[in-house]
Order: sequence, then structure tokens, then C-alpha cells
Amino acid sequence: MSGPFASAKLGDVAELNPKFAGQLEGEVSVSFMPMAAVIAEMTCSTPGEERPYYEVSKGYTPFLDGDLLVAKITPCFENGKITQARIQYKFGFGSTEFHVVRPYRHLVDARYLLHFLRQEKVRLEGERKMTGSAGQRRVPVSFLANLEIPLPPLAEQQRIAAILDRADELRAKRRAALAQLDTLTQSIFIDMFGDPTTNPNEWPNSTILGEVAEITSGVTKGRKLNGKEIRSIPYLAVVNVQDRRLDLSTIKTIDATEEEIQRYRLIKDDLLLTEGGDPDKLGRGTLWNDELPECIHQNHIFRVRLRSDVLHPLFLNWLMSSHYGKRYFLRAAKQTTGIATINMTQLRNFPLLLPPIEIQQRFAACVAAVGELACKHRASLAELNALFASLQHRAFRGEL
Repeated sequence: MSGPFASAKLGDVAELNPKFAGQLEGEVSVSFMPMAAVIAEMTCSTPGEERPYYEVSKGYTPFLDGDLLVAKITPCFENGKITQARIQYKFGFGSTEFHVVRPYRHLVDARYLLHFLRQEKVRLEGERKMTGSAGQRRVPVSFLANLEIPLPPLAEQQRIAAILDRADELRAKRRAALAQLDTLTQSIFIDMFGDPTTNPNEWPNSTILGEVAEITSGVTKGRKLNGKEIRSIPYLAVVNVQDRRLDLSTIKTIDATEEEIQRYRLIKDDLLLTEGGDPDKLGRGTLWNDELPECIHQNHIFRVRLRSDVLHPLFLNWLMSSHYGKRYFLRAAKQTTGIATINMTQLRNFPLLLPPIEIQQRFAACVAAVGELACKHRASLAELNALFASLQHRAFRGEL
């Protein structure tokens, strides 16, 4: 079908945040959906957790299998946590930070509507309409109710949804392949070094990180420069430093003096570690590989620069991100209201394992080989993402 479609407001083709209409006994099993169970890249939810009805009947958001769940709080909405519930039981309950969208099936196809809501332009518009204070901003239900939805005949909606579903399946397979490569590298690490937690090979463990590395914090935003000569330079924020990878999709700049630039400038094989965040994210870090000609880092990121040839930077990165490393950071960290942070002293005291450098170098060579394959998969995924965005754009303009 070609040409623009007629449209309708979402509130006219779907029920928003419907009340629970079931009559259940307290011990009856239902599905429970925490926010963490909704994965931004997936268009269907995980099955959720099994809970007795009496545990979740109050204080949670009710929904049915097949309903659409839209995260309303920042940053979950902006990150794309919009999915269709595919749960074990008919009745589900979840985070109070979900809006529930229940399509009127005779008017709109649920998968068609899901793909519409997952568009970047919808998320950007919803972000602009958020209400509340910083850190607690939410998308109001009125934004969803007033969204104009292109509304072709139901058969055409189902055709469009099937095309987008098939395209999305290709992206999911590519992401799964990347995840398998990461699992492969983890297996190689364990095979070569054993589990660091138990250290079965009895590698030397009496050295701490501060004895073999220079560790520094970064530049502070909002500091007073008092008229000093400055220039703008790219800098890494916490969002850029992920677990064994960099996310450079958004790079900001900061004004800095030449002295600051020289002090904080990143060089190849610097290990970057985040200062804090969710407890399970402690030890999150990756290596700098001269991705930009010139770059510095902010003060919530530690820079670890090795000053000894007994340790390979890649082995160090994997050691610190292993269960062994995360367990150390979790014990050492200061925790308040669900946020855990480490300081410079705790990082310097990180207890190292020191296998022979030759084995570390062989591990680095294996990782490089897997990395080449992963790079090809990431390039393919980027192409699929671009194709999917193009299909989305055309689909809701009646050009598919």
C-alpha cells in the first residue's frame, strides 16, 4: 500500500493503564516484571518471575500477557524500554514505572503499534514532554493518549508489523552472535588462567595495582578557570565507558587549559574505570585505543596507566571485570541508596594476580583474533540498524 494513512489518537485505539479486572485467590501464581526484565533491544519481554498474587496485588502495575509496556521514567524511556509482555501467566504485575498500553484488537495490531512506539522520533518527543524534577522525570500518560498513530486497515498493519518483525529478528541474531563471541573470550580467559577467585594455578598474588601503575582521576566540570587560556577538547564521561568497550556514539567537549590537557590526555592502552554506579557495574572499564586523535577524561573516571612490564593491559582489564574483580570492588565500595562508589585508595590496593607475561600476551593475541570477527559482526549490525530505521520511517508513511 502506498500513500499517507489516516490517523487516530492512541487514546482512541488503545486502553491506557487499565485497572486490574481479575478475581484471583492469594496463592495463585502470576508473572512479575521488574524494570530490569525489560531489555531495550528486545521487542518482547523476558518471561518475568513467578510470584503468588498476594505478594504483588498492591503497589504494582497490573497488565495482561500481550499488553505493551512503556517505561515512563528517565532514563529508561529514552533508552528504549518499550516492549510487548510475553509472560508465563495470563496476569502480570510489574514496576510502577510502566505505562500499560492495551490495543483494541479490532482497531490496531499490537505489533504494529509496538514498532510505532519504539521509533526514535517518538522517544525524542516523549522526552521533551516529560514532567518532574531531574532524575525523577516521567512521560505523562497524556503524551501517549494524544499521540497520532497512522492507521491503515488492520490487514495492512499486520503486513507492516511482519516485515519489521523479520528485520528485527536479523538484528537480534547479530546481537546474539556478538554475545557468543564475548562468552568465547571469557572461556579462553578461564582456560588460560583458571578462575581468579580460587587461583588454582597459584599465580603470584602479593602485588597491588598501585605498585605497578599510575592511577589518576580526571578533569572536573564546572571548575573555575579564572581567565586562563583554554581550548575545547573531547572528553570521556561515564556513559562512554562500558564493560570492556567504549560507546563513542555521543562525545562531548570541555574547555581546558593546556596544562590540564597534558595532564589528562589519554594514550593507547590506558585502562579507564568508572568510579561508581549500580553495585553490579563496579569494575566496569575498558582500554583506550587512540579512537580519537586527542581526548581527556572526566573526574568520575579513573585512568590506570601501567608502569611495569609484568602486566599486560588487556589481561588487567579482564581481571578487573571478572567476578574476582567485581567481588573486591563490592567489598571495598561505599554504598548509599543503591549506588556504589570506589575511591583512589581502594583502586590502588586492588590485589593482582601475575601469570607469566608470555601467557598474558598469548591471551591478548586470542582476544585480538576474536575481536576482528566481532568487528565484522558490529559492522553488519550497524548496517542492519540503519536498514531497520529506514524501514520504520517508510512503514509509517505508507511507503512500504
